[in-house]
Amino acid sequence: MALTLEVLWRRGTEKLTRSKIIRPRLDAQVLLSAVTGLDRAQLMTYPEREATEQQVQQFRTFIQRRSDNEPIAYILNNKEFYRLDFFVDQRVLIPRPDTEMLVEQALGIIEQRIAVGETPLVADIGTGSGAIPIAIAVNEPRLPRIYACDVSPDALAVARINSERHNVADRVFLLNGNLVEPLPETVDILLANLPYVGTGEVGSMSRDVLAYEPHLALFSGPHGLDLLYQLCEDIQQSGTLKDRGVILLEIGYQQSELLTPMLKNLWPTATVSSQKDYAGWNRLIQVCL
Repeated sequence: MALTLEVLWRRGTEKLTRSKIIRPRLDAQVLLSAVTGLDRAQLMTYPEREATEQQVQQFRTFIQRRSDNEPIAYILNNKEFYRLDFFVDQRVLIPRPDTEMLVEQALGIIEQRIAVGETPLVADIGTGSGAIPIAIAVNEPRLPRIYACDVSPDALAVARINSERHNVADRVFLLNGNLVEPLPETVDILLANLPYVGTGEVGSMSRDVLAYEPHLALFSGPHGLDLLYQLCEDIQQSGTLKDRGVILLEIGYQQSELLTPMLKNLWPTATVSSQKDYAGWNRLIQVCL
């Protein structure tokens, strides 16, 4: 007996509810939409439409994976970021909406530099899926190249898929290595969304994040600051930044007070400022040399 979309949606919702998934109805809808190719409005307009056997089996597989707490982004190998679709899997962290603030700030600085006749050189450290540099490259085609560094070859393989998907592979240069070590030259603007979760926070993390997302991209010492400290020291000691260089760091919601004194100690004459997210937490630090 054929199953209608309404029945599939209801059964998927019930299974996710039993598995204590936070948004069972919405998640079931998203997965059913992916299986059928129908958007939300179409699913609700044609609930009596019958699903094919292939669609039924795929939907059941997806629901089982979601009931095991696997993130939808990994199930569908897709995550939207800065109005672009990115391929993601368990080799990389899933891009978060909060990080769009880092892209927005970087694009503003780049536009200001270009407006006065400069062509700034940009580097993204810990690039993961490549979401940050690719979003910048797509939205600012006047940049001839952007460096994207990551210590994980697996992450860079995903970033390569995304750079090719968005036709910027000739402008986003993927470099394997630790922090700023692989950069071949000094840069004007350095961006980083490094791991900033403390190992002491494991108990408060959601199951889908802890079980599926790469720990290499999540944790950075007991308080989540080890890599951020190391990056800033490496920048200062290596002379990675040009004169008038800018550093933009995404940080944890309680880390601004700890990082700001260290940054002012490394660069006594620099201007250090922070930017709040929509919840009112300082989530972005900017250092202007």
